[in-house]
Amino acid sequence: MMDLESRVRRLEDLHEIGQLRARYCQYLDDGRWDDLVDLFTEDGSFVGLSTATGREALRSFFPELQQGRLKAWWHFSSNETIDLDDDCATGETWLNQPCVVDDEPHIAAGRYADRIRRCADGRWRFEERKVTFFFWSPVSDGWAPGRFQYSPAETAADPRTVERYR
Repeated sequence: MMDLESRVRRLEDLHEIGQLRARYCQYLDDGRWDDLVDLFTEDGSFVGLSTATGREALRSFFPELQQGRLKAWWHFSSNETIDLDDDCATGETWLNQPCVVDDEPHIAAGRYADRIRRCADGRWRFEERKVTFFFWSPVSDGWAPGRFQYSPAETAADPRTVERYR
């Protein structure tokens, strides 16, 4: 049985982790690259469309995403789970992502799998944020599980979805 102080601390930690995830989406969508990178540990990684590890690599990775075929995106996350163990947390978040590829509207959906830790300054940060996709296709073509019409997303296909819908 946890004492009241421990229970309150746990609730505050869960709230801060939820805020970390929300800020990630907002900073990414707004192009606030320095703020976004500060949400990761010094050796933190983003894994998915490609992999970037460490703040310097992350600082160039995120803006470079919009310099190719992918021009715009909006991230909406939900269905968050958090497993908290002292100063470490893991969990998943579902992702709905309208975006623009080659000047054409696309829709993508997937999940983030997170490893998060409390840093020396008391802030929670991502050690690793890994995205996998359920689908990614032009709005005009509709969507279906495992349908990928953006090749970088296909390389990050969600293995559970691929297995379930083969």
